[in-house]
Amino acid sequence: MSLQALPDHSRLWLLALVSLPDLATGARLRHGLAEILAQWRHKGQVYQGEGLLLEPQLIAVAEPSLATQPSGCAIDGMLRKVRRLLEQLNLDLVDPATSILVRDGDRLAAIPKSEIQARLVDGALTGDTPVLDLSLYNLGDLRAGRLEAPLASTWVGRKFGIAVGTT
Repeated sequence: MSLQALPDHSRLWLLALVSLPDLATGARLRHGLAEILAQWRHKGQVYQGEGLLLEPQLIAVAEPSLATQPSGCAIDGMLRKVRRLLEQLNLDLVDPATSILVRDGDRLAAIPKSEIQARLVDGALTGDTPVLDLSLYNLGDLRAGRLEAPLASTWVGRKFGIAVGTT
C-alpha cells in the first residue's frame, strides 16, 4: 500500500500502537489493513483509501473524497474494522485524549498527560523531545513534515512554560 498516489487534500487518520509489534504481527497488520481498505464501502460509495505503517508503531490511512464529502458513518465503519483487526492481533492503540506520543530513540512512547509535569521535572521529557501530532487532518500536512515537533513548540510547551531550545 502507498499514499504517494493520493493528493495532498486527502483526509488523514493516524493511529499509534502502544507497543512495537513483532515482524509476523506487523505483516498480518499490513495485510489486514489492505483488505479493510480494499473493501471500504458505505451506502454504495466506494472509497479509495490507502494505508500503511509509517513506522512499526504508526498507522496512516488516507482517502481523498472524505476531505470534501465527509461521511461520519463511513469513517466510523472503517475505524471500527481497524480496531477489530488490532484487537485480533492483540495490539492496543494510544489514546490521544489521555496521552501524548513522543519519540523515544527508535520507538514511540505514550506518556499519560497526568504524568507530563513529573516527566519534565525528572528530565525524561525536555523542550527538545519530539512530540507526534496524531491530529493531522490531511496528507499534505504529513508530507510537509508536520507530524513531529519539539515539545516546547506544542501545547505542552505552552502549558508548562517550556521555551524552545531548553533541555
